[in-house]
Amino acid sequence: MVQLDPGAVVTGRVTRVTDFGAFIQFENGETGLVHISQIAHSFVRNIHDHVREGETVEVKVLGRDERGRLDLSIKELLDEPEELPRPRAIGRQSPQFEAKLRSFMRDAKERTGGGSGKKGPASTKRKK
Repeated sequence: MVQLDPGAVVTGRVTRVTDFGAFIQFENGETGLVHISQIAHSFVRNIHDHVREGETVEVKVLGRDERGRLDLSIKELLDEPEELPRPRAIGRQSPQFEAKLRSFMRDAKERTGGGSGKKGPASTKRKK
């Protein structure tokens, strides 16, 4: 009989894959969920890139939720990368772009009065 206690490492079959995780069934008939956040150490955009229905996978039992459902993890059994990849930083714009932007902003400020106390053109409303 399969022991499904917290910390146990067991093998099961993927019975269903959804946008939020994969359902794993064990030989005793019980089913648990590997949430998408527990699939891999890196960001998982598409769970289908990691697991497929019918596939046999090894999972770690994390525990049970308040309703008695099994919480499972594949990620806990994978070696953690030395350093998680960081999002790519957006570099500075070219100096030419920055100069054009400053010029545009200065011109726009001058055209609109730029907070110098000047009022824009008077509105022209028709009287009835």
